[in-house]
Amino acid sequence: MKETIIRRIDEESITNRIREMAQDINRDYEGKKLHMACVLKGAVYFACELSKHLTMPVSIDFMSLSSYGDGMTSQGVITLNQDLTQNIAGKDVLLVEDIIDSGRTLFYVENMLMKREPASFEVCTLLDKKARREADVDIRYVGFEIEDYFAVGYGLDYAQKYRNLPYIGELQFKED
Repeated sequence: MKETIIRRIDEESITNRIREMAQDINRDYEGKKLHMACVLKGAVYFACELSKHLTMPVSIDFMSLSSYGDGMTSQGVITLNQDLTQNIAGKDVLLVEDIIDSGRTLFYVENMLMKREPASFEVCTLLDKKARREADVDIRYVGFEIEDYFAVGYGLDYAQKYRNLPYIGELQFKED
């Protein structure tokens, strides 16, 4: 099987949309300090680019979860590989994700983090795949709503490949 990538969202569109999202976040958090909780590994590209356009003081922390392994479908079991290292109690927390599809991981993370009593908690994602939604989750900031395809690039991977693509592509498999 040969892997083929079809470009879906170009780099310029991503950059422009991130700037627009940053304007919304700047407006909503004006006069506050923002604590970004970035979900590794996929969201790191997005979180770094987004943070460059934020005007308030920003701190950042990272957590790592997995549900996909090296496959194309979630295994249904969410594993916390790395927790946040900073206390979020009393902080305005923005969870930054690369993609929300079933919503199960987000539901798990939100429940876990809300027990830590942040002052506020919102979610920001580059991609939202509503067609696959299984859990009721609230996403405040969405970059792009996408159809039900396997997205790679701009941090998203397949078996740890393609994260470094500067665009969002659809991964397809074709016979050799």
